[in-house]
Amino acid sequence: MAADGAQAPEADGTKPAYEWDLVVIGGGSGGLACAKEAAKLGKKVCLLDYVVPSPQGTTWGLGGTCVNVGCIPKKLFHQAGLLGEGFSDARGYGWKLPEGVEVDWEALVTGVQGHIGSLNWGYRVALREASVKYMNAKGSFVDAHTVEAVERNGKKHTLTAERIVVAVGGRPKYLGVPGDRELCVTSDDIFSRTTKPGKTLVVGASYIALECAGFLHALGFPVAVMARSIFLRGFDQEIAELIGADMERRGVRMIRPAVPVSFEKDGEQIKCTFKNLDFGLEMSESFDTVLLAVGRDAVTSNLGLDRAGVVVDPRSGKIPVVAEQTNVPWIYAIGDVLENRQELTPVAIKAGVRLARRLYAGATQQMDYDTVPTTVFTPLEYGCVGYSEEAAAEKYGADNIEVYVSYLKPLEWTMNHEEHNGTAVRPDNAVFCKLITDKTDDERVVGVHYLGPNAGEITQGMAVALKAGATKAHFDDCIGIHPTIAEEFTILDVTKRSGKSALKKGC
Repeated sequence: MAADGAQAPEADGTKPAYEWDLVVIGGGSGGLACAKEAAKLGKKVCLLDYVVPSPQGTTWGLGGTCVNVGCIPKKLFHQAGLLGEGFSDARGYGWKLPEGVEVDWEALVTGVQGHIGSLNWGYRVALREASVKYMNAKGSFVDAHTVEAVERNGKKHTLTAERIVVAVGGRPKYLGVPGDRELCVTSDDIFSRTTKPGKTLVVGASYIALECAGFLHALGFPVAVMARSIFLRGFDQEIAELIGADMERRGVRMIRPAVPVSFEKDGEQIKCTFKNLDFGLEMSESFDTVLLAVGRDAVTSNLGLDRAGVVVDPRSGKIPVVAEQTNVPWIYAIGDVLENRQELTPVAIKAGVRLARRLYAGATQQMDYDTVPTTVFTPLEYGCVGYSEEAAAEKYGADNIEVYVSYLKPLEWTMNHEEHNGTAVRPDNAVFCKLITDKTDDERVVGVHYLGPNAGEITQGMAVALKAGATKAHFDDCIGIHPTIAEEFTILDVTKRSGKSALKKGC
């Protein structure tokens, strides 16, 4: 084997002849980025992409989960919900608006799908311009250097490649209870359904579950969330509970701890029979739509990885790698199929680009999976980077961290005095800021958490600061921009350890 992972020359000194320098299996964000970068560096590249229809028959175009059934439509539906909630704010600012304004669900879906279609086309054009061969075909391994590509009409192609990148991503899990695949939808389906969802049950405690529940409620539909236990496992749990409480305040009904037992038709509705885990009681309720968001599976089971000798975690179906390289030196993996890596689009993109540069441009920079920022687009958005409070305490010791906190109300909310069912639409001290430092390292900031409007925009800047090794003193020395929410991070002075109130009483 050659040092760079390519196959070593044959005994007679000749190099094996392959049709392609690189074959990429998967046309999501990571696969596209890797394929285009490799082609830009002069390599002959073929990219395969194929979408197996969901149990409800949903399929989509080139671009993967994020573009078609993930980040992009989710953010647009979330924005639609925020605009609807904004009518209440507008009235406080003197706008005369009619009551009972409703969303045109079909128009929203059509508009979002139109935008996605333009992105699908743009990706195909970008591949052509980069001289990447694109095949709408399902790829699977024949051996470590050979891939079989099967088109939708059954036509088969055999491709040989010096190197192969697996970037097939993941798909939503199902519960394995009666009626789930036949009657329930997932995030694969909800963004393209032209029928109004109506009364909806969202099953799951993941960020996908809470995001979907949030925008569906904001768009005017009755929503219940059924969760087995905690919300947002792996995230800061103080903020996860604040999100759940905020959604309940808005009118989202929480059913937990509970799990579905079965689903069956009930006229035009779906009857969910579920078990309350506190008391072991079974009960049932009918809904117009049931959306499952109970995790995702890596799409590796039918990839033929065993025929190529690639090791796969049998429990998760994910691929363990070192520097994106599998145990087979000329086979690589990026994106959501990786074991113990973040399932985030920008992570897959950067990993794909850096891998191509290491393989074909002599670069040495590895992908850094630490200090990766992210945002959960619940109605009150949650942005974070670095360690959660629980993880920081485990890593550094509870006595060695300082946790600075503050609650506040954005200035923009102060004009809205409306109430919903006796509760303020824009309550005091609903926004929350948390900054975690390592006391043993000059109070270096190791975690930033923010719950409030525009969380992604605020958190992105915080991520740069953490990457640069900022300390609490750096935050304190920075002049805040007034009046903004982000400036709160430059004046945080109340610690949890102090026992003082973190509630804000003025600007």
